[in-house]
Amino acid sequence: MSRLNQLMELLPSYGLDGMVINPGPSQAYLLGVHFYLFERPIVLLVAPDRRPALILPLLEVTKAESAPADLELFPYADNPATWPAAFQAAGRYLGWDQKPALSLGVEVDRLRLLESRFLEAALPQARLAAINPVAQMRMHKDETEIASLRRAVAIAEAGLTAALPLVKVGMTERDLSAEIGLQTGRAGSEVPGNPMVAAGPNGANPHAATSERPLQPGDLVVIDFGAVYAGYCADLTRTLAVGEPPAEYARIHQVVLEANTAGRAAARPGVSAGEIDRAARAVITAAGYGPYFTHRTGHGLGSEPHEEPYIYAENALPLEPGMVFTVEPGIYLPGRAGARVEDDVLITSTGAETLSSMNRALIVVG
Repeated sequence: MSRLNQLMELLPSYGLDGMVINPGPSQAYLLGVHFYLFERPIVLLVAPDRRPALILPLLEVTKAESAPADLELFPYADNPATWPAAFQAAGRYLGWDQKPALSLGVEVDRLRLLESRFLEAALPQARLAAINPVAQMRMHKDETEIASLRRAVAIAEAGLTAALPLVKVGMTERDLSAEIGLQTGRAGSEVPGNPMVAAGPNGANPHAATSERPLQPGDLVVIDFGAVYAGYCADLTRTLAVGEPPAEYARIHQVVLEANTAGRAAARPGVSAGEIDRAARAVITAAGYGPYFTHRTGHGLGSEPHEEPYIYAENALPLEPGMVFTVEPGIYLPGRAGARVEDDVLITSTGAETLSSMNRALIVVG
């Protein structure tokens, strides 16, 4: 069954008359082609009982016709005055204009005010609901998706491995980030990216901005890196030490490594996403660093580097085969240093498989 047909069958069970999907990973997942989100609307409308409608500018018709999906196209010209007619025509085609009430699911982080206004004008009886069956579909990866994720992980690890011999005292965070990106691109990543490199006190910020700070002896260096293959993302973190680190820095890395191991060991079908977080967090709390682990333990991976399932303590979602997510506990000592170890994990029918295999121990360089 095609992904579009699967979505069409799911809609009634979610209490939806249809789904509105803007350009982005979900639209590409359903259509098999990628459209960019720009100033001209490109909106996919899916109903349970009609061929899906795609509202798009004329210049994108050729791409739409190449999609491996059976679509009804509603093109418009560049003059914005012509755009409302395309939304109205699509609504009529789907029979939505005849419904006295209409519940349409949307991706709240994708649908803009631009498209919302056109939908409201064409279908004033519509209620836009923050209900997204596509996210549930995307959580369960098929064999092709899993193979792409495996390859992305291998590329990311090859990129960092190639860059490590070049690390030396005095090079800047930005220089190291650029080198990792270059090596990852050479290894086959579609998007070499901009790895986060955070040294010394900058490493105490889990989402630090890579800076011109030079690497210094005794630094811990948190490197959050990844790769993209066939549109699927790897997301990994390893921590380096520039020379021999202070004893406490070595200690926090060891605690983080043990927390990572505990989180991955807890992963299997049927356990909740929250249990992974609690398993990792318990190790850090027992070591006395609980207040310094300031974020969730992980997030889903796929055509986005952050997607469902989210691995936080209160999430009761049962893990199921085909789900892929990160396990990335960290400890962050304000103004001093940080450490994080992140791996990518696949839930299988019998347990869990860690897709990443690069050395997790503290890597001493320089």
